[in-house]
Amino acid sequence: MPNSGEQYVPNPQYEHFKNFSSNGMSFSEKKQVWLGISDVTEAEFDAMMAEEKSREPSVPQVGEMAPDFTAERLGEGRSRTGEYVTLSQLKGRPVALAFGSYT
Repeated sequence: MPNSGEQYVPNPQYEHFKNFSSNGMSFSEKKQVWLGISDVTEAEFDAMMAEEKSREPSVPQVGEMAPDFTAERLGEGRSRTGEYVTLSQLKGRPVALAFGSYT
């Protein structure tokens, strides 16, 4: 994390991820797939998307400084360990974050 007075400069190495998309489907196509496999109504889906869209301005962009957080380390078989790691403790070391469901 930058100290007060330090200015964060985004890493140009990650520039190519800024407009990353997992595939060529349009949002409308993705919405239809989502509605077909979930139990939410179209109105609930639209409300969920509107809420996510309203949060976008506060979300760090690819290559920007991540907010500090603490997360529990998972053990073998994704079991809880009771051990925690804080992002700021890893300053200067490469860190990879994997988000998503592994079910």
